[in-house]
Amino acid sequence: MAVLEEPIKEVLELKNYINGEWVGSESSQALDIVNPVTQKTIARVPMSTGDEVKAAVKAAREAFPDWRRTPPLARVRCLFRLKELMEENFERLSRMQTMEHGKTIDESRGETRRGIEMVEVATGIPSLMTGYSLEDIAAGIDEYVIYQPLGVFCHIAPFNFPFMVPLWFSPFAMATGNTFVVKPSPRDPISQVKIAELIDEAGFPPGVYNVVHGGADAAGILLEHPDIKGATFVGTSQIGRDIYKKCGETGKRAIVQGAAKNFMVVMPDSNVEGTIPALMTSFYGNTGQRCLSGANLVIVGKDDAFYRKFLNAFVEAASKIKVGYGLDESIQMGPMQSPDGKERVLGFIEKGITEGAKLVLDGRKPKINGDYSEKCFIGPTVFENVAPDMTIGREEIFGPVASVMRAESLDAAINLVNASRYGNGNAIFTTSGKSAREFQYRVESGNVGINIGITAPMAFFPFSGMKDSFFGVLHGQGRDAIRFFTESKVVIQRWL
Repeated sequence: MAVLEEPIKEVLELKNYINGEWVGSESSQALDIVNPVTQKTIARVPMSTGDEVKAAVKAAREAFPDWRRTPPLARVRCLFRLKELMEENFERLSRMQTMEHGKTIDESRGETRRGIEMVEVATGIPSLMTGYSLEDIAAGIDEYVIYQPLGVFCHIAPFNFPFMVPLWFSPFAMATGNTFVVKPSPRDPISQVKIAELIDEAGFPPGVYNVVHGGADAAGILLEHPDIKGATFVGTSQIGRDIYKKCGETGKRAIVQGAAKNFMVVMPDSNVEGTIPALMTSFYGNTGQRCLSGANLVIVGKDDAFYRKFLNAFVEAASKIKVGYGLDESIQMGPMQSPDGKERVLGFIEKGITEGAKLVLDGRKPKINGDYSEKCFIGPTVFENVAPDMTIGREEIFGPVASVMRAESLDAAINLVNASRYGNGNAIFTTSGKSAREFQYRVESGNVGINIGITAPMAFFPFSGMKDSFFGVLHGQGRDAIRFFTESKVVIQRWL
């Protein structure tokens, strides 16, 4: 069927992209990249040697002087060509994401579009990078600020958005005159290989953008390398904290996006018909594998009738989600990306039952549309009577599990949210402007949704975060990214 057309027809042997060339790895270690739906191997990725990682950094360092001297207008012409190539390959790129990750084709298209938007915003660098000045700060003396690039930056990528997340950073880094090294997730690195192919076709000079495959060892080399000026990372808070510490020890700038436990707060005056679909996307989009996923559903008020009505509507909608291969346009939720991911979520479900939460929708034996392996599939799951100190109420599950809680008042709900050690993307659903403003004003959250279930900032706004969800000062995307990838040089001049 055309709807299930798979762009990857044979097993890809992935290579590193270093100094404008595709270089086969000399490592004896390689991993199979497996389609989580079909369980077929679609690629093999090398675990690069230390020398290969260092070669990527060396190429980026040597490319930096000429790239830095390239006028911003000339740099963004490469980005314009890259954007055009991404548009031309839009559907192919999206289908590849579905094959290597498992998300639905609509979710992959959304990811591709978001990635393209990052490139699009970065093309505005001639204006975004403009400094400022003031003449006559004293008699005959002028002062001004210039934003200058720093050198080589790297990104250690997550598996949940293999195409988009590195693009939160790389277009801004290159547009400002820096060079870049990406280490894709070894779980689904195909998207980054395809981006590198398009970057090569777009005419970026050799060494400006490099891709080197590997795992924790490769990441460690990048973080300790003296030529790396800054690192960007998206992943768990535990690893993120270690990376932030390492960057501090080695004098590197860092943007570290960590884990989350997002609360979706539903007020009694909310528009139920409009809220339920938003919550389905929030809790079960990307199979719950995103740092902006809803995790805890807090239904506010003492009215048992409203609570029961809303919960029943939520469970009914979740039970109707169609699970299967995301290349089928009718599928609403795909599998977990890996068997390990599924086992982790199953462990949380068992923990929830053991700790006394009530399992009202059990996704452990999902109905799969199509003749596919069950190895990575898990269905939408709902618990009620969840206490905030339970494991499922406290820790990031990173899967399609909703934990339902109750709060007597908005004040109590905000206290629930703020008691969490995370502060990534929390939301309120209400028709009251007063309640919305109170929530927005008081909640400790980098991203806040008001009648929005997925608080994903556009490319021209920063992707924020607070508490254990973020380590750093400046964020990815928008103006924050421009400042992160440049240094302020202050010039004070007098002519005698």
